[in-house]
Amino acid sequence: MELERALPRKAMSRALWALLFGNFIIGCGVMAIGGVLNDLTRDLNITVSKGGELIAIGAVMMGVGAPLLAGAVTKVDRRRLLSWAMVWYALGFALCAVAPSYEWLWPIRALTVLSAAVFTPQAAAVMGFMSTPAHRGRHITFVFMGWSVASVAGMPLAAWIGERVGWRVVMMIVAVGALAAAWMVHRALPKGIRPPALSWRAWRKVFKSPLLMAVVLVTATQSAGQFTVLAYAAPYYKYDFGASPEQISLLFAWFGGLALAGNLVLNRTVDRIGAAPAVTLTLGMMALSLLIWPLATTLVGLALVMLPWALSGFATNSGQQARLGGLSPRLAPALMALNTSAIYLGHAVGAAGGGWVLTHQGYSQLHWLGLAWMLVAWALSAWAQRAQRRRDAARFQSAD
Repeated sequence: MELERALPRKAMSRALWALLFGNFIIGCGVMAIGGVLNDLTRDLNITVSKGGELIAIGAVMMGVGAPLLAGAVTKVDRRRLLSWAMVWYALGFALCAVAPSYEWLWPIRALTVLSAAVFTPQAAAVMGFMSTPAHRGRHITFVFMGWSVASVAGMPLAAWIGERVGWRVVMMIVAVGALAAAWMVHRALPKGIRPPALSWRAWRKVFKSPLLMAVVLVTATQSAGQFTVLAYAAPYYKYDFGASPEQISLLFAWFGGLALAGNLVLNRTVDRIGAAPAVTLTLGMMALSLLIWPLATTLVGLALVMLPWALSGFATNSGQQARLGGLSPRLAPALMALNTSAIYLGHAVGAAGGGWVLTHQGYSQLHWLGLAWMLVAWALSAWAQRAQRRRDAARFQSAD
C-alpha cells in the first residue's frame, strides 16, 4: 500500500510543510555566507576570494557527504534521522556564530553542512516513498521549494542583517530556525518511514546508466554555472554597481521572489508537461540571462537582465529532483543523494572558478564562465531528454 493512502490528508499536509520548512532553513544556512560575505570578510580580515572558499569548502563536504551518508543511513527511521540532522545544523551554526577566526570557522562550517547533505536528499526520498505516482513530482518539487523561499526571505535578510548588525547574528538566527525545524519534522512525520535499503547492485545500476548519470551531470554543470556568479553576488553588486546594503537586499529579494514564482509554476505543471522538457527550458532561460549580462549597466538594468535566470534557477533544481524520481522511483534514495551531491559540488566548482576569474580578470567577466557551464548543462539535458523518449518508446513497444 502506498503510504500516502494510509495517511489522512491533514497528516500528509503537515509532513509536506515540515519538510519544506526544513529545506528553507537548510537553504538559508547554505546561502548565508554569500549574503554576509561583505561583513564577514571585514570582520575576519580576509579577502573576498578567501571568503568565497567557505562556500567551496562547504560545498565539497556536502557533495561528497550526500552519497556516502545516504548509504550509511538506509536503516534509520527517517523521522529520527531528519530531526537529528536539524539539531546538528543548529549546534553547528551556533558555534559558527562565536568562531574567533577564519581558521576556526571553516572546519566548523564544513562539519555543520553535513546536515544539508543528509536532509535535502532524504526529504525528497521520503516524499517519493510516501506519494502515489500521480502526485510524486508535485510533492517532491513542493518540498524542494523551501530553497526558493530561502532565496526570497533568507538571502535578502542575511545580506541586510550582515551589513547592519553583523554576520554572527545571521548565524545564530539560522541556529534557532534549525531547532524549530527539528521540532516540526519530529511532530509531523510518522514513525517507521524506511525507504527500501539500497544494495551495491542498485548503486551500480545508477552508475552504469548513461541516462541517469547524464541527468545528474546536468545538475552539477548548471549549479557550477549559477554559483560562478552567485557566490560573489553581494560584493559584485557593491563594488561594480555601487549598491547600498538596502539595494543589495532588494536585488536578492527580487531574484528570490522570481525564483519562488518560477518554482510555483513548475510545481503546478511538472506532472503535466514532464520534468525533462521543463528543465531543458529553464536551462535555456538561465543561459539567456548570462549571455545578455553585459547589457546591464545600472541596478535596474541588472534586475531586468537577471529576470529569466531568476524565474528558472530554483525551478531547475526542483525539476531535476522530480525528473530523477520519475526515471527510477526504486532508486530514488540513491538518485536524490547523487543529485544533491551534484548541486553542492557544482557550488564548489562554480565558487572556485569564479574566485579565479575574480582574482585575474574582475567581476565583469564572471558571467562568461557561468554561461559556458550553462551551455554544457543545456546540451546534456537535451540529450538526456531524447534518450528518455527512446527508452520509454522501447518499453511501450515491448509491453505490446
